[in-house]
Amino acid sequence: MEDRELEALLRDIESDRVERKASAADGDKLRQAICAFANDLPNHKQPGVLFVGVSDDGRCAQLAVTDELLRTLADMRSDGNLTPFPTMAVQKRTLNGCELAVVTVEPADAPPVRYQGRVWIRVGPRRATATAEEERRLTEKRRSNDIPFDIQPVASATVTDLDVDFFRRAYLPTALPVDILEQNQRSVEQQLTSMRFTTVEPQPRPTVLGILTVGKDPRQFFPGAYVQFLRFDGTEITDPIKDQKEIDGPLPDLLRRLDETLLAHIAVASDLTTQPTEIRHPEYPIVALQQLVRNAVLHRTYEGTNAPVRISWFSDRIEIQNPGGPFGQVTRQNFGQPGVTDYRNPHIAEVMKNLGYVQRFGLGIPLARKELEKNSSPPLEFVAEAAHVLAIIRKRL
Repeated sequence: MEDRELEALLRDIESDRVERKASAADGDKLRQAICAFANDLPNHKQPGVLFVGVSDDGRCAQLAVTDELLRTLADMRSDGNLTPFPTMAVQKRTLNGCELAVVTVEPADAPPVRYQGRVWIRVGPRRATATAEEERRLTEKRRSNDIPFDIQPVASATVTDLDVDFFRRAYLPTALPVDILEQNQRSVEQQLTSMRFTTVEPQPRPTVLGILTVGKDPRQFFPGAYVQFLRFDGTEITDPIKDQKEIDGPLPDLLRRLDETLLAHIAVASDLTTQPTEIRHPEYPIVALQQLVRNAVLHRTYEGTNAPVRISWFSDRIEIQNPGGPFGQVTRQNFGQPGVTDYRNPHIAEVMKNLGYVQRFGLGIPLARKELEKNSSPPLEFVAEAAHVLAIIRKRL
């Protein structure tokens, strides 16, 4: 946005497109404001602006706008609290002689956006959690075109293909705070739509997200929606197979069974030579494997392929391959570099965050590398191609 437009918004004390903060000390209030602007309940179809460094009455707070402050604000987009990810930009600007941090938040294509499970909205000077009616209005605003694949409707599916009991028992309690659930008087149809598991009325239909997360049989609609696990007795795919599994089902079950499979196959060696206390060294650190496998499930493509995620466990290494190459701002050249992330399936990312399998977005690869280093394992290797990404984890010697 140009300085002239920003200055006009800064002067307009009553605008529902503007919020002012003297500092970034209250991260909760800042994230609530970002969430509210992304939801754009008044339907301005224009960005909302959060000015950091100015008081409520418009006076300059003389805040030092440092690189650290800008990074802190930018990290709010992907620190796991706001889901799905808002589209926002953070800049240092000087307006009316005042140095400010300016956060510009675009209206979401697929509202509602939630902050820690709550939907925040803004109408005039009011910022509050959305009522059931306001949330319904946000749901109806979703654009039917140019939306991510993971929330597009599945034409051949009906609501009966979703396991409603599993949705209410296994997923809803992970996605919404307890007090919101206690106050929730909406029908299950409205709840499914609110979670993006079905499209909006008048013809609700399961989305890709709904089928993958709470579908009775996800592979009926997406044949590649499983993880193929193969353990070889050797270093080549032609060597004898010691164990094999096809791990499938709705995402909560699939992710749980993946963890169980990894834990069952990790061997741990003991070292008593250097210290009187036992030191246990796993062949592979479980946290690193979990992060890389979850990354593969999250970032894979379901379009135009029936290929599964593949885990090939050899005697000297593990190879994890997911269908779908680098996406968005991630390229073959910058793949795996710190801070370079993008999401082919942003709403699957939200589901995995709600289920507890993602703590903070963008940390999977750095955390895997850190765990491998702590375990004295060889460095993580990647092969990024146009149609797949292969992670190679070599055995600790």
